[in-house]
Amino acid sequence: MNGNLLAAKIHQLLVKEYGHPTWRPHLSPVGELVSTILSQNTNDINRDLAYNSLRLTYPTWEEVRDAPEHQLIECIKTAGLANQKGPAIQNALKVITEERGKIELEFLKSMTSKDASSWLTDLKGVGPKTAAIVLLFSLGMAAFPVDTHVHRVTGRIGIRPEKMTASKAHTYLAEKFSPDTYYAVHLNLIRLGREICKARQPLCQNCPLNGICDYYNNGTKQ
Repeated sequence: MNGNLLAAKIHQLLVKEYGHPTWRPHLSPVGELVSTILSQNTNDINRDLAYNSLRLTYPTWEEVRDAPEHQLIECIKTAGLANQKGPAIQNALKVITEERGKIELEFLKSMTSKDASSWLTDLKGVGPKTAAIVLLFSLGMAAFPVDTHVHRVTGRIGIRPEKMTASKAHTYLAEKFSPDTYYAVHLNLIRLGREICKARQPLCQNCPLNGICDYYNNGTKQ
């Protein structure tokens, strides 16, 4: 089965199992950017605690941008790596201000997905996953985010080369899946990775994809 047919089958089976998912309420593009920076190397609960703390302490993005760095770091400490995330957030807001005259990212919709992703990843601390999340979930643009779960599951299934890095997988997988399935596939793969295709001791017998999965059918499951 070629890559595009396999991608279509993955989407079909996951929708049959999980339905068409709906993500948490979408934030503004800038809010999504900040939230996703905070989400790096932490869980959703700690990300949300830090984001809510940030928004309560600094009601406007201008206040976040101009806050004393040490105070901002203290405000978002529940997200972990605050010494890195705080400066990354402020740098992003400063660059946006310098280039746009105000803090907004809606202008990205006038670009191609590739150019918009490149603009975002030029920001220090913003990688392809963060850029893709902003584009897909806040701006409704064609982008395929690859997080830890998506990377693991797609490697096991065999739809991407096993040793391909997550950063390269964004473009590779985007070419395999149809753009109109990105939203559902991304969220359903995450759910599959959390509930069944776990990093350790995956529950292969319960997996809706075991009929098309290399990991399962090659007898490599543990």
